Amino acid sequence: MEPRTREDLDRIPGYRQGRSAADGAPSHKLSSNENPYDPLPSVRDRIAEVLGRINLYPDMAGAVLVPELARLHDVDPARIVLGAGSVEVVSQLIRATTGPGEEVLFAWRSFEAYPLLVVSAGAEPVQVPLTADLAHDLPAMLEAITERTRLVIVCNPNNPTGTTVGAAALEEFLDAVPRDVVVLVDEAYREFDTSTDRPDGVALARQRDNVVVAHTFSKAYGLAGVRVGYAIAPPVVADAMRKVAVPFGVTGLAQAAAAASLEAQGELLDRVLTLVAERERVVGALTAQGWDLPETQANFVWLPTGAGTDRAVEVLDRHGILARAFTGEGVRISIGTDEANTAVLAACAEILTEVGA
Repeated sequence: MEPRTREDLDRIPGYRQGRSAADGAPSHKLSSNENPYDPLPSVRDRIAEVLGRINLYPDMAGAVLVPELARLHDVDPARIVLGAGSVEVVSQLIRATTGPGEEVLFAWRSFEAYPLLVVSAGAEPVQVPLTADLAHDLPAMLEAITERTRLVIVCNPNNPTGTTVGAAALEEFLDAVPRDVVVLVDEAYREFDTSTDRPDGVALARQRDNVVVAHTFSKAYGLAGVRVGYAIAPPVVADAMRKVAVPFGVTGLAQAAAAASLEAQGELLDRVLTLVAERERVVGALTAQGWDLPETQANFVWLPTGAGTDRAVEVLDRHGILARAFTGEGVRISIGTDEANTAVLAACAEILTEVGA
């Protein structure tokens, strides 16, 4: 006899990390939406200062980081919840709001971890298909809310398509959601959104008693390797999230790196502008090649390769491009360095010739 495990976990695949290169193989790793630039010297120095104290547990209350976030966003520190990256914050929120027999609703395709986290919490994922232009279908999401719905997730910009929900549309949606249903606005890629109609998730969280916003230091701030993110939530939700959080989940190294990054915010956001300019260069060149792309406001582009996705990946591999493939749907390619992005453009021209789009 084998040990028993939960049968419902058979419904979901494990989370797949972005592909890495084989040893010695020349490549550009553009599969994980990582910031391609090295940490700032000031951030490295702050981490070095903390290294001598890693024999001690970190401060669960985030005594250094939380007040800085509270000042940045003009919110009560009690409303800020830390997590090991925004994905862990999302996990906390799911477990704090749902249980067996209850539903978490989100667009699909969206962040791969959502269904995994929902099923892990014992709840039921409800996936609402994207529109034809690969954006959130907010009217369909409203129709899908039932008496069992406890949480609705809006990933904005959406991962992996890069599409966004505008400010007016999001507010109209929030007005229509029942007040006892929590809405998470997952803004992991917000810093890359340069649209004129960009919602302010933090302001929405300040104004509404059922809205939570999640941010991360992994993308724009380039701290994916130390794992730190946070949510701004109504006090009652924030308290519940802390109860289900893994104790000491955010290390002292991560908290120090995040605090140092906030101090260097201007320098870091200059890097964001560089990545946005590279994104626009890539999108413009791909469009000129003949690609019909969804509008992206994130640090990646979505290639709608459909049935030719696996063949497209083979072409990318030949060019040393490691991307994130969704068989039968498309390929997500992160924006990297100038050199990496130029290699992407050459590969994508070849994909059009060999595979089509």
